[in-house]
Amino acid sequence: MDFGLDYVVIGIVALLILVLFAGVKTVPQGYNYTIERFGRYTRTLMPGLRIIVPFIDRIGAKMNVMETVLDVPTQDVITKDNATVSVDGVAFYQVLDAARAAYEVRGLENAILNLTMTNIRTVMGSMDLDALLSHRDEINDRLLKVVDAAAASWGIKVTRIEIKDIVPPRDLVDSMGRQMKAEREKRAQILEAEGARQSEILRAEGEKQAQILQAEGRREAAFRDAEARERAAEAEAKATEMVSQAIAGGNTQAINYFVAQRYTDALKALATAPNQKVFMLPVEASALIGSLGGITEIAKSVFGSDGGSHTPAGGRRPPSVRTHEGA
Repeated sequence: MDFGLDYVVIGIVALLILVLFAGVKTVPQGYNYTIERFGRYTRTLMPGLRIIVPFIDRIGAKMNVMETVLDVPTQDVITKDNATVSVDGVAFYQVLDAARAAYEVRGLENAILNLTMTNIRTVMGSMDLDALLSHRDEINDRLLKVVDAAAASWGIKVTRIEIKDIVPPRDLVDSMGRQMKAEREKRAQILEAEGARQSEILRAEGEKQAQILQAEGRREAAFRDAEARERAAEAEAKATEMVSQAIAGGNTQAINYFVAQRYTDALKALATAPNQKVFMLPVEASALIGSLGGITEIAKSVFGSDGGSHTPAGGRRPPSVRTHEGA
């Protein structure tokens, strides 16, 4: 009788332990468990130690709610201008509603993958090859909006879609290389022509400025020369006026100076002329003084000295000069 009671107690204890293990569940961080009661979804277990009704409730799906990376395999895409390119990419998604992700779609990753590949062909097929190669960010944004909107009913959030590689055919790559080379050569020639044009313009501007400065210099020099000649003429006129006044006043020294200056200026001009020849003139000092003395005597005979006659040097009287009034 005692042995039978012991067996009952042991069985009850074992049953309690079994019930305890069946009713207590540990959900790891980053996961959500769905609970089904008689095959119907009832609730979602969050991370931590959770209790369910043993033998009635069971775990339906263990959903990973961390951000997941999905590799998009390579596929061929025909662009708008009928160029065939090979494209692959990568998608990032995160489960927001474990129940919808578990029960709204069958094969979540496969559904996301096919949805992404289909929209890659749709979006990239509507673009030209040049736009396809140069607007990758625009392609990523369009794909993200389309795929995220389509997958929202599954309780997931598509966070990013990135196109990894766009590979055109080999002959198309070679053609693009030749086109790029020709375009660069064209730009280089344009830049060289533009540089030569700018250089010619600057050179012409410099020559123009130099000619303007030279003309201004010549004008200033001419103005200075004219001013100098004007001042020289004024000085000459002033000197002539003073000599005339001196002669009129009977000052023979002034006319001697004036005639001697003219005489020496004439000799200087004759000596510095580029076509001068051999010439013989009485350039001795005594002859020059004698000439000046003769001129002085002539002036005295013309103007008179103290109202009377004057005997010139050498003891000869010059002939009398008579003044005849014209009819």
